[in-house]
Amino acid sequence: MTQTTLNHTQTVSGWAAHDASGIITPYVFKRRENGENDVTIEILYCGICHTDIHHVKNDWGITMYPVVPGHEITGLITKVGSNVSKFKIGDRVGVGCLAASCLRCDFCKQEEENYCDEIQLTYNGIFWDGSITYGGYSKMLVADHRFVVKVPESLPMDAAAPLLCAGITVYSPFKDHNLLDSPGKKIGIVGLGGLGHVAIKFGKAFGHHVTVISTSPSKEKEARERLGADDFIISTDPQQMQSKFRTLDFILDTVSAHHSLGPTLELLKVKGTLMLVGAPDKPVDLPAFPMIFGKRAVKGSMTGSMKETQEMLDVCAKHNIRCDIEVVKSDQINEALDRLARNDVKYRFVIDIAGKP
Repeated sequence: MTQTTLNHTQTVSGWAAHDASGIITPYVFKRRENGENDVTIEILYCGICHTDIHHVKNDWGITMYPVVPGHEITGLITKVGSNVSKFKIGDRVGVGCLAASCLRCDFCKQEEENYCDEIQLTYNGIFWDGSITYGGYSKMLVADHRFVVKVPESLPMDAAAPLLCAGITVYSPFKDHNLLDSPGKKIGIVGLGGLGHVAIKFGKAFGHHVTVISTSPSKEKEARERLGADDFIISTDPQQMQSKFRTLDFILDTVSAHHSLGPTLELLKVKGTLMLVGAPDKPVDLPAFPMIFGKRAVKGSMTGSMKETQEMLDVCAKHNIRCDIEVVKSDQINEALDRLARNDVKYRFVIDIAGKP
């Protein structure tokens, strides 16, 4: 493992955290030359994910400093390798969470490379050449073309950026549970934030009855009137929770804070499923009785495959789905990270990397 190799000759400006304070400062580093399977991307925008906070502060104990965060990247291709045929210079593209996989295992062969044992991430990962990966808080990126997707022309590049993480994270469970083409189900979304607001949009686009489950009564008007939710449950109100007992077919839990799944499970019908996509830093409480007496299932899901990610972007273009964003400049990254930690954003921050109109 090394920060760079002899092939890392391109000087790049970016922004990095250097210790567990999590403070982001300008950082100049090296990227590899564009190889035969690579594309070089001029980064225009990069979304700020809650995962970025965990990495810059080393909350999970796995951060390799200096860390250049960012896995919600959109930009323009400026160079293509000799083996690359599906991209050309000038293409609008995106890079999400994945940078590399083994390309040999059953998951990779079945286009489920996101579950490969050797998956490496866009930042704070170890690339094939042994170098540490640096993310999208930077001016330029070199990426293997197999981990790049096209951004449809109808999607704005800034509002499309968070779709490469938040979008695919909530889209994949919808697809996994056959909710794309079977309208009329009653689904619940726990948490109205960066993931939750996109999940509502997908749920409505696919023709479902969407209920938001939240601890914040103040979010009801936003959920119903602006995002189109059909119902709203205050999860701290026992009467409201009891009134919706066994009414939902499927629940997507997007909350990244510690919480109990017991009361939420009681909202599911018999044989219903609750899918976890949030990543609390402490284990959630999972009582057995709501599962046993309702034959309910609790599952987890991470980001989707590259094929799913491209499919998700195409679906977003078809249904005019995009993230609700607040664009910030590079000198506002620390402020944005602080506000995100306090849930003070509707609903995703996006860094204007290029600073162009």
